[in-house]
Amino acid sequence: MLVLGRKVGERIMIGDDIILTVLAIDENKIKLGLEAPGDVRILRGELYESVKAENLRAATLSSQSQAALLPSLSRLLKKETQSEPQPEI
Repeated sequence: MLVLGRKVGERIMIGDDIILTVLAIDENKIKLGLEAPGDVRILRGELYESVKAENLRAATLSSQSQAALLPSLSRLLKKETQSEPQPEI
């Protein structure tokens, strides 16, 4: 981790197109401004973790739902193939 000290109005460049600016410093809070291209997603750490956990939960539920559907689908396919007339040889 890179640790930098900055004063109000000073900037930090990340690559060529992301600028982090210190806007204000209060007692226990720092206000930062971020400039980045529109395709760069910027999230607070706690929001990122929340989204990540929700995506993992949704993926788990989706795979469980798919696994639960497999036996039903298998039975349906067996019924379909059994009810089809067999070609005469």
